[in-house]
Amino acid sequence: MGSVKENEQIIRNVYHVAEIKDIPQWVSLFTEDGTFNDVSAGVIYRGPKELGRTVEIYGKAFPDMHRELYDIYVTGDIVVVELSLNGTHRGPLELPAGTIPPTGKVMKTPCCDVFRLKNGKILSFNCYTAATILLSQIGVLANLGAVLTH
Repeated sequence: MGSVKENEQIIRNVYHVAEIKDIPQWVSLFTEDGTFNDVSAGVIYRGPKELGRTVEIYGKAFPDMHRELYDIYVTGDIVVVELSLNGTHRGPLELPAGTIPPTGKVMKTPCCDVFRLKNGKILSFNCYTAATILLSQIGVLANLGAVLTH
């Protein structure tokens, strides 16, 4: 088990790697059996071919994506982060239900992430994005069915 300071630094680096969209580095931050649970999308990513998908999806949809970290709580190998996802919707946003074309609107969406670490790597990452707020901010929540393409 890492120290509070070490585990916080590991997670700060996780966000840095996501910010620079370095997919191979991102995948290397997970244990071999590590998982990324995108709770709002209802998808769990596993393995080197899947773990980078959310960074790719959000990087394409919001090329200026910035994660603003508010609070980081560490207890043992569990790290909880309150943050917001910020960016301009300039590319297609791929969702399990379909794809939302770019709206040009800005989002600042609340999020809470829960990490479980093992030997300094991510064993599990549960991402709780406030999806309804995100969809409202990019202007599609009121008419979601009309904007999805299949």
